[in-house]
Order: sequence, then C-alpha cells, then structure tokens
Amino acid sequence: MRKAPISGLMVVLVILLFIALAVYVTVRGYFLVVSDYPLVERIYGFVFFAAELFVLLHGFGYFTNVLALSIKPYRNQQAASQEQPTVAILIPARHEPKEVLEETLLACRNLGYPNKTIYILDDSSILSYKDEARELASRFNVELFSRNGNRGAKAGMLNDALVHINAKYIAVFDADQNPMPGFLQKIVPVLEADSRLALVQTPQFYTNTAESRVAWSSNIQQAVFYEYISEGKSVKNAMFCCGTNFVMRKDALDSVGGFEEGSVTEDVATTLKLHMAGWKSLYYEYAYVFGMAPENLGSYFMQQNRWAMGSAQLFRKAAGLFLRRQGSLSPLQWFEYFLSGSYYFIGWAYLILLSAPISYILFDTPSYFMDPSVFMLTFIPYFILSVLLFYSGLEMRHFSPFNLIKGQMLAMISIPVYMRAVVQGVLNISVPFQVTPKNGAGALSYTQLVPQLMLWVLHLASLCWGLLRIYYEGDISLFINVFWIGYHLFLFSGLFYFNEE
Repeated sequence: MRKAPISGLMVVLVILLFIALAVYVTVRGYFLVVSDYPLVERIYGFVFFAAELFVLLHGFGYFTNVLALSIKPYRNQQAASQEQPTVAILIPARHEPKEVLEETLLACRNLGYPNKTIYILDDSSILSYKDEARELASRFNVELFSRNGNRGAKAGMLNDALVHINAKYIAVFDADQNPMPGFLQKIVPVLEADSRLALVQTPQFYTNTAESRVAWSSNIQQAVFYEYISEGKSVKNAMFCCGTNFVMRKDALDSVGGFEEGSVTEDVATTLKLHMAGWKSLYYEYAYVFGMAPENLGSYFMQQNRWAMGSAQLFRKAAGLFLRRQGSLSPLQWFEYFLSGSYYFIGWAYLILLSAPISYILFDTPSYFMDPSVFMLTFIPYFILSVLLFYSGLEMRHFSPFNLIKGQMLAMISIPVYMRAVVQGVLNISVPFQVTPKNGAGALSYTQLVPQLMLWVLHLASLCWGLLRIYYEGDISLFINVFWIGYHLFLFSGLFYFNEE
C-alpha cells in the first residue's frame, strides 16, 4: 500500500503520549497504594489496575513502532540477482473447495519464475476431496503429495513433504491465497543477498471483502497488523512467519528440526526456533498475494480461536525459554514475542475493564481510588493523544476512522472467543486443527451467541440505570462511568451489524 509521508509532528505527539502515559500510571498507582478502602474493594482495584496496565503495555508497544517508523520510515530491502535457485511452492490443502484450490494453482503456475516446482500437499480424509486434488494435479501438471493419517496437522504435512524436497527455498501459500506473477522474482533475490536470512514474510490482503461485513472488517484488522506492527517487528528482527505468503530458506528450517508441530500456530513457534538459532527474518511490505477472508461470524470466530490458542501456546513456551535461555534473543526480540504471545489475553483484560463501570453503577464499587477531577486531568490527555495518534497514523496510510471502528467492533464481540482459546492454549488442551471455512456468509443463530448477548444486555441495563442515577444524583463519577458503558454498548452492538445473512 502506498504510504503518505509522516511529518515530524507525529514524533512530537508520540513523545507527548509517552509522557502522559507515565504521568497517568504513576498517579493511578499512587492513589491505589495509599487508599484506605475495604480490603475486597482494594483487591478488585489492584486486579483492575493490572488489567489496565496490560492493555496500556500493548498500546505502548504499538506506539513505540509508530515512533521508530516516524523517525526512520520503513523501506523494503532491494536486491538484484542473476541467480534463480530452486523454489518449491507448497500448497497445503485439507477439504478445500475445488474452485478455491484451482484458482491458487493457476496463480502459482503464472508465477514468472522458471526454476520452480509446485506441490499440492493434500491432507484430506474424505475421498471426494482426494479425487479432486488428484484431478487438479494432473490437469495443472504439478506434484501431488499425500500421506496416511493427520499427524501434526498442517505442520506435520509440511514436514513430511519436505523430506522428499531438495529445493533451496520453499514458498508456502494456503489453498485460498493467490500470488501475483512477480512474487518470487522480488522475494528470492532478497534471500540470496543475505545468507543468514531465513524468512521473508509478505502481507496478506483479502479479495472477497465485498461479500460481507465480516470479510470487510477482518481485512481492516489484517491491514492494521501488516502496517506499523509488522514493520516494527521487522526492524527489531522479530517478524514472525504468518503461515502463508512467505518464502523460507530450507537449510535454515532443517537446522531447527522443521516446522513446530506442537502448536496450532506452527508458523510463529517455528520462527521463534529460527530466531533462537541465530537466523534472521524480514517483512517485505508489498501486497503480492491476495486471499479470502472469513465471510460470517462462525468462520471468523473459528479463525480467531485458532490464532488465540496458538498465541497462548507460544506465550507459555516463550516464557519457559526466557527463564532458561535469556541470552538467545535480544531484549527487543523478547519484548515483541511477549506482545505477540500475550495479545489474545486481552479478552480477559477487557472483561475486567468492562466490569468496572458496571460495578460502580450497580453496586457503587470503585475501581479508581482518586477524585474524579484528578482522574480526568491525568487520563484525558493520554486518551486524546492515543486516539488521535492511532486514527491519524493509519489515516496517513489511507485507512478511514470509520472502517477502523468497525474492526474494533469485530474484536469486541470476539472477547468470549479469546477468553476460551487462551485457557485452552495455556493449559495445552488438545483440540482438532480447524481450517477456516470458505464460501458462505450465513448468519449464526443467536443461541450460539449467548455470551455476547449477555454482555450486550448487561451493558444496556447498566446504561439505563446509570442515566436514571445521573438524573437524580448528578455526580460526576456517574457521568464518567456511564460514558464508558455507552461506548462499550456501542461496540457490542456490532454483534447485530455483523451477524448478517
């Protein structure tokens, strides 16, 4: 995506944001420590503050990337090479619709790179899908690899196939991802220029955004990740593999024992092994591959559940490795892996934060042990700066605030999904690998959305009661808490916006 130049004003605003954040956290912590509220309320206050710090830390991580990239804008590494080493193009497929796989094969055949071999890695267990994969392999004259059983899911399939492949590089595309003709011609020379570069990851954007509101907004979420976040990770040599649309050096992969099979997000776990072994990774910021977004809430929740569970598994693993082998990664790399692995814990953090204004309105339970005027004086500067920087920074990259808000609404109604998934990931509860369904945008029954509906009803009832209390009491604390309840209710109302036919 073409970027607008970032002015020096952005640097000044980010620095002011960090100052405002430091002031707010210091004042919040001080009043919490010196408060003389009852023990139960103080415990709740500390839990709330911990959840708040977690969210603020992730915001801090995001804005450090904004600051770094404002000072030194990200530039793709350019390389020219006359060499055209062998590349194996791997397309893992399990129960994929024939027409979806057919489009990907056609796109891979059209790659303008002569020294390539295309492989369909068919892991289907249903005979009709196996027959379709065999027919497509014959028609497109590509290699077909299949196996008995489903050990290790996608990672196991890749590892089993790689035993029989001798290419210098592997390019992996999910069955619904269509690369542009110049993909390998741009990426392979970058790898050739640096013998310690193991991975080049490219962004993923969706082509079916017009099919549904879910598809459109999930594309916005992807775009946010592939802008400041991925660029910032790449600068710190902490960019991880995203499972598709990447090229990897096979020798590097072999040196760490292949893809990690103990995680449902084998891509990130494998990158951690590569980084700890001294290999480098890179993000190439150019949209060379286009795929399919989930088209309804059921598909979207399935995708988010897999990602959240895998991230929690990564967090558990990275925490253990940090305690045993701190020197294997730089502090900045560890920080980025902490942010990546812990991100989906935000479901639990948000639930705690959501409970605070509701508890105050319904039960007069305080979460901020400070005068409302002090809270507003310290919090509002940080709040205004963070909102201004987030939306204006992405607007410079041609994302409208309206669409970004829809992405936030989609994330908010995913809170119950995140909560369940991270528990499964941390406790290492085994669940079958699930492929995100393609085609179809049917609405879910609201009986399948009970947790989201309960949160929506609770916020609506609290808003009504809060407005009634404001009418009779007029206290400023009520205004503050009712504002947050109304804002959260607005985001949760996205449930009805997205659950469409």
